[in-house]
Amino acid sequence: MHISVMKEEVINYLNLKDDSIVVDMTLGYAGHSSEILSKIPNGHLYAFDQDIEAINSAEMKLKQIANNYTIIKSNFLFAKEKLEELHVLKVDAILYDLGVSSPQLDEDKRGFSFHKEALLDMRMDKENKKNAYDIVNTYSKDELNHIFKTYGEEKYASSIASAIVKKRLEKKITTTLELVDIIKMAVPEKYKRLHHPARKIFQALRIEVNDELNVFDVSLRNSLTMLKPHGRLCVITFHSLEDRICKKIFADASKVDNNLSQLPIIPDNYQPKYQLVASITPSKEELAYNNRSRSARLRVIERGEQND
Repeated sequence: MHISVMKEEVINYLNLKDDSIVVDMTLGYAGHSSEILSKIPNGHLYAFDQDIEAINSAEMKLKQIANNYTIIKSNFLFAKEKLEELHVLKVDAILYDLGVSSPQLDEDKRGFSFHKEALLDMRMDKENKKNAYDIVNTYSKDELNHIFKTYGEEKYASSIASAIVKKRLEKKITTTLELVDIIKMAVPEKYKRLHHPARKIFQALRIEVNDELNVFDVSLRNSLTMLKPHGRLCVITFHSLEDRICKKIFADASKVDNNLSQLPIIPDNYQPKYQLVASITPSKEELAYNNRSRSARLRVIERGEQND
């Protein structure tokens, strides 16, 4: 069962009105979207996802609440242009929940889980051509080492990359548990006792397959420009790389120009367009019943009074 992280906090910080125009960039199984939809009877919800199974499930849930929503099957990289096609130029609130949903992790055939046997896949959008099998079997040792170190922050990236390259000389690596066995053989016993050695590698592969960090960076910058005055943008991240991107973009958007920062009073027309609102982690209560929230952080930013 998928439990949406920090649902109450998100609804609070989105600052919804009954006529708000809201974009959920990560519809998933509609955990947040269903709550949002119930709060905007005279507004409209636009929700993005590229996973058709998640969309079908979310549709069943949302239509039980109201019909003032539009689901768009697309990567959120293209959200701004997709909304412009619908003549939606400015919105009141935007949400990103960057966690992989529990049904995706739990569904054997998707290949996201290092606990279950499946073909190496990890595509959020099944129409994408590149999958985890391609990466594991065609990337060079240096390329594998780079993504394991950069996206997984894996201590033993080099030895794991070497083990993969050596093993695939014998035969192609086709399944998740084959890969897990190779990873386990490439790291010390002590390391395996501390945590599952495949966790960071599978994270790195998923990020590479779906180009997650680059897509998020571009999309988040676009989202800031879509906010109306006093509009709010909420982002839930689950690992340091995502959070670093979000923190930097929010900081850059909300800071005063360096050339003016020493002035005793900053003129109104030189004030930053955005203000930081919050940076929080889940409550102790949530951590107790939702283990997948343990690495989550919610950051919130608000647009000021200025129009473009």
